[in-house]
Amino acid sequence: MTTSEKLPLHRQIYAYGVHLFTATGAIWGFLAVLDIFSNDADKWRRVVLWMVLAMFVDGFDGMLARWANVKKYAAGVDGALLDNILDYFNYVVVPAILLVKTDLLPAGFKLVTVFLILLTSAYQFTQVDAKTDESNDYFFKGFPSYWNVVALYMLVMKLNPWINLAFLIVFNILVFVPIKYVYPSRDTRMKKVTLIMSYLYGIIGIWGVVQYPDVPRWVVWASFIYVGYYIVLSLWPRSKPLPAFKG
Repeated sequence: MTTSEKLPLHRQIYAYGVHLFTATGAIWGFLAVLDIFSNDADKWRRVVLWMVLAMFVDGFDGMLARWANVKKYAAGVDGALLDNILDYFNYVVVPAILLVKTDLLPAGFKLVTVFLILLTSAYQFTQVDAKTDESNDYFFKGFPSYWNVVALYMLVMKLNPWINLAFLIVFNILVFVPIKYVYPSRDTRMKKVTLIMSYLYGIIGIWGVVQYPDVPRWVVWASFIYVGYYIVLSLWPRSKPLPAFKG
């Protein structure tokens, strides 16, 4: 009898079910691409919805994978590879297409900017130390290719295309700067506070962006509280205690 035959069937079903849940991210990303290329006047509301759904899946599948112990009960699937494939598609390719098919960037700079995003993200995703392990508190090294989040902010805030271009250039450069960015769901410092703020950011953000194009302005500005917290937590030296309260 093999090792896999000794494993409880229900645990294997749970584990492979988590992988299936992760794989649905490809569906939401594909639907976003279809709508980006459609001629429907209301397409951008659906594009935002599909992109948010893809992020929702990515935000919860890691927690579910650890709960279901997929490495043991679904060992036939490389969950890390699956996650990377879907992340590159949903966090890089889909927003790149969105940037080309909108007026968020100056007309003459769309393709070159998107090419840079595709190339720098390919570099970032394939670095062997792109994600540090448990001994290093789980970090992303370099700007972690949050292009879908950036694109959604640009879509909602309606900034000048040249300002958007400047931000994208800075983020592309930051891919190569070895700053360590917090992995929110796995950071060990102020864990409870970070998780609470991350969930609030997600809930309020989802509620706000699904109302596109009528996103309440307070939602946008309130979301920057979390962005600021994330940046401070990422940049704060690991050797120094965090101020005030602890999670």
